[in-house]
Amino acid sequence: MKSKLKNMKKINKKKKTNLIKPIFIIFIIIIIILSIIILSLSKKENSSSENKEMISTSINPENEVLQAVIPSKKEITDWKLILVNSKNPLPENYKIELAYIDKTRQIDKRCVEELQEMLKAMKNEGINNIWVQSSYRSIEYQEELYNKSIKEYLDYGLSKDEAQQLTNKYINKPGESEHNLGLAVDFNNVDNDFKNTKAYTWLKTKAKNYGFIMRYPEEKKEITGIEYEPWHWRYVGKEHSYKMEELNMCLEEYIEYLEKN
Repeated sequence: MKSKLKNMKKINKKKKTNLIKPIFIIFIIIIIILSIIILSLSKKENSSSENKEMISTSINPENEVLQAVIPSKKEITDWKLILVNSKNPLPENYKIELAYIDKTRQIDKRCVEELQEMLKAMKNEGINNIWVQSSYRSIEYQEELYNKSIKEYLDYGLSKDEAQQLTNKYINKPGESEHNLGLAVDFNNVDNDFKNTKAYTWLKTKAKNYGFIMRYPEEKKEITGIEYEPWHWRYVGKEHSYKMEELNMCLEEYIEYLEKN
C-alpha cells in the first residue's frame, strides 16, 4: 500500500512538472510577442514624429529650401528711389533738407543743382517758355489742395464719392504725393497742353541726362494709378533714369525689377 502511494506521488509530481514546462514556454512566447508589439508601436510613433517635423519644416517660410525656391526681395535703400503713392505713403518722420529753385519754390537740396542745370540747358537751346509751377509741398498744403479739388467737384453737383474718385486721378492724398517727398516738379500751367510744347519734346529726350523722368506716362496709368501728366517730372538720378528708359519702365515697375535682381 505504501509503495502504491509513493508511486502515485511520483506520477503526480511528474504530471505537475510536465504541465509547468508548456505554461512557462507559453508565458515566454507571450512576453516576446508583447515586446515585438511595443517595439513596433514605438517605431511608428517615432516615424510619425519625424514626418511631422519634416512637414513642419517644409511649410516653414524660414526654411532654407523654401528660401532657395522663393528668394527674398532686396531692400531698396537709395533715397532717389523712394516710392510714394497711394499704397506707399511718405515714410514716417521723413526729414528733408530743402533748397530754393527760385524766390518761392523749393526742392530737395540733393537734386536742386541738376534741376537748375537742366533748366539752364533748355534756355541755352532757345526754350525760354519754361518754369516750375509746383515743387515741394508740405503735408498741410497738400491737404488744402486735395480738399479744394473735392469741393470744386461737389459744387458741380457730384457726390462725395465721385468727387473723391476724380480728385484721386490727379491729386494724391496728403502724405501720398511725390511733392511731399521733395523730388518732383510740375512745369508751366500744369495741363495736358504742355505735351505740345518744345519744352516737353526736349524733356522727353534729354531730361534723363539730368536724372529726371516723366513720372506718369499715359501708357503706364494702370500701374501708377495716376492719369497721364506730361507736366510732372521726378528726380531719380542719372544711373536710374537711363536704365528706366532702356527698360521702358515706370518707377513702380523699376523698383519691382530691382527687388528681384
